Amino acid sequence: MKLKKIRITLLAVIPLLILSGCEVNMVVFEPQGPAARAIAELINWSLMWMLLVVVVVFGLFAYIVWKYRERKDNMDYEPPEEHGSTLLEIIWVGIPILIVIALTIPTVKTLYALEEVPKGYEDKEPITINVTSADWKWIFSYPDQNIETVNYVNIPEDTPIDFRLTSASTMQSFWVPALAGQKYTMGKMETQLYLLADNPGSYEGRNTNFNGKGYAEMQFEVLAQTQSEFDEWVKEVQDTAPKLTESEYEKLLEPTHLGRLTFSNTHLAWVDHSEMDSKTYTNPELYKTHGYRGRTFEEEDNYKNKDVDTDKHEDHITDNEQVDQKDHVKDSEHVDHKESSGGDEHHGH
Repeated sequence: MKLKKIRITLLAVIPLLILSGCEVNMVVFEPQGPAARAIAELINWSLMWMLLVVVVVFGLFAYIVWKYRERKDNMDYEPPEEHGSTLLEIIWVGIPILIVIALTIPTVKTLYALEEVPKGYEDKEPITINVTSADWKWIFSYPDQNIETVNYVNIPEDTPIDFRLTSASTMQSFWVPALAGQKYTMGKMETQLYLLADNPGSYEGRNTNFNGKGYAEMQFEVLAQTQSEFDEWVKEVQDTAPKLTESEYEKLLEPTHLGRLTFSNTHLAWVDHSEMDSKTYTNPELYKTHGYRGRTFEEEDNYKNKDVDTDKHEDHITDNEQVDQKDHVKDSEHVDHKESSGGDEHHGH
């Protein structure tokens, strides 16, 4: 009786779990920009073909099982030796080939189209935003506006955005489901992603590549604003946000979770992580896996090995120090610059 109750409970809970998962992922099927719309159309096209295959295969399976089932009148039936049907062989080899072609052509066309400015916006100048992933945060640099934000990015609606993606540490994955597809960020190289928001709104972005215990909370907001709201936000940040120093930036890159930060300059003045000769900014001695902290690798070009003066060197964590991550988070709080004056108030709400 007890086992029966457990089964009934599981049967009641499973649909709820499935529906809740669908609710989270349905944002992919509610695109808010041309790039995401092209991806959704490709997904729907693929689903249509998959559904067709499933219906035909299960239909044939049911028909054959029923037609050739064992009955009283065919208990002694022995099928004769046959060569087979050349026509049927051609059909069941040819159909999968046609299906693959039907899926391949639109997939290739969509992938190439996503590498360019969205169709219809070719004459509009894109806004370039450099994206730097770190453990476990996202850093957005506006080189033309001389603005840098952490864990949020503001963009104007109906304007192409040219994201230049790189990483200060491990490989990660940049994804805004409502606006665009996924692209990897990798140290000492650059990938590119175009997106555009049709209307003002707030859209969630995240890291979808497992790279340590903090990746699941590595989220950011893309806030699409009207052009006037975006211009007002840019002016406000340029007038009131604090400056970011190199030592503060190096501290910021250490593996922590941070809130939103805003600065009136960018780290591009002293380091571009996409360049092959840039320093390495990993901090393996601060990584923890199941409570264990240790160095698994150490690069010769790590930023900590550079020659600096004594005062500046005191701001760095040396390779011999064993710092607990809780204390490290406290040490990182000075980067916040008193969010009331230079942080959250610039997020554009």
